[in-house]
Amino acid sequence: MSRLCYRYRHLPLQIVVWGVSCCLMSGRLVAQPTKRQPTVQEQYVKHEYRIPMRDGVKLFTAVYVPRDASAKKRYPILMLRTPYSVAPYGENRYRSSLGPNRNLQRSGYIFVYQDVRGCYLSEGAFVNMRPHIDRKQSPDQVDESSDTYDTIEWLIRNVEHHNGRVGMWGISYPGFYAAAGMIDAHPALKAVSPQAPIADWWYDDFHHHGAFFLPHAFNFLSSFGQPRPRPTTLHASRFAYPTPDGYEFYMRLGPLSNANTKYLKDRVPFWNQIVEHPNYDEFWQRRNLLPHLHKVAPAVMTVGGWFDAEDLFGPLQIYRTIEKENPGITNTLVMGPWAHGGWARRKGDHLGNVYFDGSHSKFYQDWIETRFFEGHLKGRGDGDLPEAYVFETGKNRWRMFDAWPPKQGKPRVFYTGGGGRLVDRPESAEAGYDEFISDPAHPVPFTEAIAVGMTREYMTDDQRFASRRPDVLTYQTAPLDKPLTLVGPITAVLWVSTSQGDADWIVKVIDVFPDGATDHHYLAPGKKMAGYQMMVRSEVIRGRFRNDTSRPQPFRPNTPTRVTLPLQDICHTFLPGHRLMIQIQSTWFPLVDRNPQKYVENIYRAKPEDFVKAVHRVYRSGKHATRFEFLMMDD
Repeated sequence: MSRLCYRYRHLPLQIVVWGVSCCLMSGRLVAQPTKRQPTVQEQYVKHEYRIPMRDGVKLFTAVYVPRDASAKKRYPILMLRTPYSVAPYGENRYRSSLGPNRNLQRSGYIFVYQDVRGCYLSEGAFVNMRPHIDRKQSPDQVDESSDTYDTIEWLIRNVEHHNGRVGMWGISYPGFYAAAGMIDAHPALKAVSPQAPIADWWYDDFHHHGAFFLPHAFNFLSSFGQPRPRPTTLHASRFAYPTPDGYEFYMRLGPLSNANTKYLKDRVPFWNQIVEHPNYDEFWQRRNLLPHLHKVAPAVMTVGGWFDAEDLFGPLQIYRTIEKENPGITNTLVMGPWAHGGWARRKGDHLGNVYFDGSHSKFYQDWIETRFFEGHLKGRGDGDLPEAYVFETGKNRWRMFDAWPPKQGKPRVFYTGGGGRLVDRPESAEAGYDEFISDPAHPVPFTEAIAVGMTREYMTDDQRFASRRPDVLTYQTAPLDKPLTLVGPITAVLWVSTSQGDADWIVKVIDVFPDGATDHHYLAPGKKMAGYQMMVRSEVIRGRFRNDTSRPQPFRPNTPTRVTLPLQDICHTFLPGHRLMIQIQSTWFPLVDRNPQKYVENIYRAKPEDFVKAVHRVYRSGKHATRFEFLMMDD
């Protein structure tokens, strides 16, 4: 017990007591194995079914039932629906592990894995982010909600030894299917955990306020987006890059119109749809799940990572929408120090060069995820969690709040000041501004070592390489004399101008470590934390969408213009001796495709001659003072 209390010394007492009682009740919950654990095949029997949907399409489904199932032993059903394959196929071939964590595998569930329609061995046509239909008029109108309902109905009627309760989980794209499945849910669906879920593809993954995340989209769609013969158990081959240098590869690519000509050859339908829909039109609006999350009955635990380079928007917005539209249901937000899906794939002890003081993935699995499903599906404990269970970076500790953002948060505003200062009030001079030349031929890199994909470590990377460039504006406070804890959303209210008709605007929130900062053994050889500029949060907006994402507008050259950029939430403490830094720039390559800066109707069809230099200004005085709005909380 002393080891347990020491290990979780930062936890509230009630959580520690709950964990001790769980250990005493059942070693399966928070397992510290002393002998070999049984394999999946030793513990479970696998069955494969083709489950009919209301329109006659059959979905391939693998079901794993505990071998000790009997009339006296009843188990909940825990299901994952995925477009990424439920392999291995064949009733004599087993997965190496089951469920969202091994605690639940040992505890005993009926685990269900399903290929969504149009994928691998399931019939039907696959549709990316299939639009939800609120009022279905006929059996031919199907969506992921109806497919989930029909699957659960079949399982309840045809699979033995269940206790009548069903749960769902999924990470990333499967997180979207979990979120979609809890709309108009089957009465047996009692607990759902969307994890890193896609909510709206205009903001998740490929677009951030209209700016296109090029390496992520190209890397993902060049393989996943390829048409597949059906049925199949084969994965599409990955794209063979001619160079491992992502900056070089995408510069050689030139305008995005070359992607089809040089590489994709019109074989990726969804890439072509992206090109055809540069604005937030009906195509994208129909793929926004948030407006449909108003009829949710199951308990919900939405999980995300503070450093999720792919889907940070989704978990935060799904939590907020459920909270607003479904008062009274159990709705919990969990945010930890992870990259995309890191709570299930890595220790959660560090990301890149930044160390988080503990194996937080195991803590999450043992004390949060297991508790949620065991409580709501088996009645072990009450299953209740705090409204918001979030990790505070900087101080590296878990916090519990009864609301998110915390009710204790107080507004805190910083302004850009002369001499690269970040100040408490705007300057009085009317003409104060800083300017730089933005050149699409020499864009600012998004990280020091650029791979062909979107590196997850960029979210905590040292930004000194950027702050030394003349096309990056840097503002910072003096060293702090006491902790500064910022929680919840961030809004950048930029007053800017450009000599051309369009521009992207990137804002980065950075924790500058003091010269005496302690190093950690996870650092790359030769890397030091002294002076490290840790990126805490960052975001980009394509300036043409500053007023309306559906109706882009050019800038009037050299005219001060307001651009409001919402950044995603944080929970971070800037320690004494550290500085708060803001960086503003206009290129972020190849993470974001290059804006030509000459205004064109569709950037995806821009020609080489459209890419021109521009003089950008950021204003810092009078009525045009650029500011950054935070919520501050006492320690």
